[in-house]
Amino acid sequence: MKRPHRPLFALAGAMLAVASLRDAWDAWVDRTVLPTTLAETSVEMRDRHGHLMRAFAVEDGRIRLAVPRGGVDPRLTDMLIAYEDKRFRTHNGVDGRAMVRAVGQAFWSGHVVSGGSTLTMQVARLLENSGTGSIKGKLRQMRVAWALERRLSKDDILHLYLQHAPYGGRIEGVRSATFTWFGKEPTRLTEAEAALLVALPQAPEARRPDRHPNAAQAARDRVLARVGADPSHTRVPTQARALPRFAPHHADALRAAGSDTQRFDTTLSMRVQKSMSNLVQLHAAGQARGVSLALMVMDHQSGEVLARVGAPHYADTGGTPGFIDMTRAKRSPGSTLKPLIYALAFDRGLAHPETVLADRPTRFGRYAPQNFDGVFRGDVTARQALTLSLNIPPVALAEALGPERLMAALRALGAEPKLPGGQAGLAVALGGVGLSLEDLVTVYGHLASGRTKTLIAPRAAWQVGDVLRGIAPPPGAPSGLAYKTGTSYGHRDAWAIGFDGRHVIGVWMGRPDGTPVPGAFGGAHAAPILFEAFGRLKPQLTPAPPPPPDTLLLATGDLPLPLQRFGARMNTGDGPEMVFPPDGARLAQRDAVVKVAGGALPLTVLVNGAVVATGARDRQITIGALDTGFSEIAVIDASGRSTRAAVEVRP
Repeated sequence: MKRPHRPLFALAGAMLAVASLRDAWDAWVDRTVLPTTLAETSVEMRDRHGHLMRAFAVEDGRIRLAVPRGGVDPRLTDMLIAYEDKRFRTHNGVDGRAMVRAVGQAFWSGHVVSGGSTLTMQVARLLENSGTGSIKGKLRQMRVAWALERRLSKDDILHLYLQHAPYGGRIEGVRSATFTWFGKEPTRLTEAEAALLVALPQAPEARRPDRHPNAAQAARDRVLARVGADPSHTRVPTQARALPRFAPHHADALRAAGSDTQRFDTTLSMRVQKSMSNLVQLHAAGQARGVSLALMVMDHQSGEVLARVGAPHYADTGGTPGFIDMTRAKRSPGSTLKPLIYALAFDRGLAHPETVLADRPTRFGRYAPQNFDGVFRGDVTARQALTLSLNIPPVALAEALGPERLMAALRALGAEPKLPGGQAGLAVALGGVGLSLEDLVTVYGHLASGRTKTLIAPRAAWQVGDVLRGIAPPPGAPSGLAYKTGTSYGHRDAWAIGFDGRHVIGVWMGRPDGTPVPGAFGGAHAAPILFEAFGRLKPQLTPAPPPPPDTLLLATGDLPLPLQRFGARMNTGDGPEMVFPPDGARLAQRDAVVKVAGGALPLTVLVNGAVVATGARDRQITIGALDTGFSEIAVIDASGRSTRAAVEVRP
């Protein structure tokens, strides 16, 4: 008796067996424990335009720059797929046809002709850092490849390859490779460059262009021939380029402060940083052993730092500790604080650029400062005193202001002063305080922009800039730059800080260990570098802004009598007394009236340092509406004696 259903049962059994095998295979693939696909990449610092300025190594000193999505020239990815795995977009991780071909070629030739590994299998090998010399290793790569294809997209797998592929030495990833071999990002490549990047990962050490240029070129040409590209007549690069390392001190500081940050986007400009680094190296080459230089460039309109050079070289060379960032080191500022003292004095109505001050031997308690050259000039205007960098007039102004007010102003303007003894004295006016180049550039930036956080009126900041623009430049340098130099005690620090209508630049020269540099002067050594830096920054100086409307542009004899000569401003004897408003009063926002008793007529009234009434012979003076907030009203009589009141105006 026939059994017609036996073949059907056999077929069904075979199908069931195949299904069972398929299910078992699926389960086996699904159980695959994948290696981590999130590898550590190099911490980067970039400039304002996204250009790479510094990259740090990852584990074992390898450089593995992050490869951004869409950041690789399609010419490379197309060539890679065409040469390495032309069915990459269609297979499931293992290309059966390629595998059969590879086995057949090996059988007939007796050696490996082609590996048969897909890009996905190569990614599996790279992620697990496994070799390809054993059947067991190859099977593991196949299993991981199948699992990767199920859990990631084709573009994800291709991205992993581009991130992990080796390119010789400690260079991993295509972006690290393009910087090393071509000095650029991988966004735009020639066919020859793309072909070399396809060839290198197959034998990264045997084909290293810097060690084996002939092998590298032959491998590149084979790639070009295989994909049908035009042959290249260019030679492969024979030297590995160092990765960018601009503003390395700044990069170190950023990384130390933000240890978990992977990418630091700065306001620095690669162009400006390169130019200023070269300038510093040029001038450092002619200095005595151990002498270092530092330089900073800031856009004072935005407050953005464009360049920061902490030392001539990022290495200990020529007896100079180049790893010390001298833009942040606290040093004596010498005479560079004098402009701030004059700005505060102009703001408070203590002086005007044309006010006469006495430059003669003076003892302030136990402090008896001398001028740098030991010569006293007698009566000079504030403009002359600042231009000549005399010492007695600014110390006298600092005494009237109070050294603590100077310290408070420094802090309010963004500096972090360091006092050797912990308490401010009059020596602060001549450099007896620790400040960094960063501090001084920040302070001068506020003076240059006129945005001094209500601490100094714009007219006072402009007046100081106008005086500094009158200082004679070094021989051959252009005029019009507002600048001040300084030399600390013992010739330990030479400074030059200057600004125009847009930028402020600071230069420091000295030895990081604080030992003297005999003969070093800010005017002779730092100032020429300052002017050259401006010349490199732009073709011509940006004009200064016009004076604010409330600026008194008068000669000494035309000033209000109390401003013609700086004298005692003490409220003693029969000096003026503020009857109204009393100190600490709160006023409504309306025209303010000042009432004064005593003092010699005529009277001068100032509000926040600006003259609002002069020649007044009435002891009740209407001074107009005050701005909302805190104001200081000062009345000075004909003998130069004063009285003051701080008031708050509420709307």
